[in-house]
Amino acid sequence: MSGLRIPLEGPDGAGTEHALNLLAPNPSPMTLDGTNTWVVGLGEEVLVVDPGPDDEAHLARVAAHLRDRRVTAILLTHGHHDHSGGARAFAELTGAPVRALDPRHRLGDEGLGDGDVVGVGDLELRVLGTPGHSADSLCFWLPADRAVLTGDTVLGRGTTVIAPDGDLADYLRSLDRLRATAEQVGAEALLPGHGPVLPDPIGALDGYIAHRRRRLDQIRAAREGGAATPAEIVAIVYADVDRSLRPAAEMSVRAQLDYLGDA
Repeated sequence: MSGLRIPLEGPDGAGTEHALNLLAPNPSPMTLDGTNTWVVGLGEEVLVVDPGPDDEAHLARVAAHLRDRRVTAILLTHGHHDHSGGARAFAELTGAPVRALDPRHRLGDEGLGDGDVVGVGDLELRVLGTPGHSADSLCFWLPADRAVLTGDTVLGRGTTVIAPDGDLADYLRSLDRLRATAEQVGAEALLPGHGPVLPDPIGALDGYIAHRRRRLDQIRAAREGGAATPAEIVAIVYADVDRSLRPAAEMSVRAQLDYLGDA
């Protein structure tokens, strides 16, 4: 793939030939360096994927980067605030509609769902339904760059938390689907919602799938050893995790317990 950009200093400015990341200034243990806002397109019309939180300076920076180019649509990978919070304000800045799977996050008449194709200039984004991190999670395949915009389904580093509005069984199916799709289409990059570009999609997805299976085995073992509550399991399985991330770890454990209870 030509034009892969991976800056040494971090994810800001990273991307592919037709997709550029403008990093939102909301770093945290959960958002890594911050939310990646993706500008897709090189011509007079572009798409903006995940405008990020409602941060006036960030939205103004994205608008300034666009100059006179028209935003034909704002697309959301999912409705969590760190991705969608600035969508309404950015729509007011640009006059663009907001398209999302969840109707609560739309502005305009068009939604967004699995199998949809969104065009801009000579480019197209193909929508993949990938529920799991959240019920409304989507990924976008950019054929021109052989790249997949993954939102929070796959991060640039670390692993994804299954949010309270998500489901681990769905997530595992989504990872399997992304893995099969990446192999079928010859994907060459994953463009995540947080963290750096991943230039080895198959390796990244294999790692994610293997990690989930290992965690489930560890939780089974912890339960067999007498751990009963999420906090007790976290103390065993996530003993090396920073205390600031313990609530997120407990959230993941609850999702895994729900999955194991249904398995």
